[in-house]
Amino acid sequence: MKLKNVLIVVNDIEQSIKFYREIFGLQVVLDQDGNVIMTEGLVLQDAKIWRKFLGKDLQPRNNMTELYFEERDIEGFVERLDNSRFEIEYVNKLMTHSWGQTVVRFYDPDGNLIEVGTPVN
Repeated sequence: MKLKNVLIVVNDIEQSIKFYREIFGLQVVLDQDGNVIMTEGLVLQDAKIWRKFLGKDLQPRNNMTELYFEERDIEGFVERLDNSRFEIEYVNKLMTHSWGQTVVRFYDPDGNLIEVGTPVN
């Protein structure tokens, strides 16, 4: 068995495509009307479709999952975040863990938690 993708729910597919393209450099691989597969295995699912499929309310900022990315130039990445056209809600600004890894955590426009950290070697 092999994990193929990670799906996150978004309210505005086009805005999310722009966010993940501009902030992380991801590209659209396949667009299937409310279900967009991007490079690196990220899938964006339209919230209306997901809500109908589940028959339940959605809870943004539930802090139960996190997308994790690595970036060698973490200071440059945070500068790119701060200078982007997106309003970034930080969970924590740059911090360094006891093991030496520097990370930043924030939400995407739909409240999905993201962590970007320096590579752990």
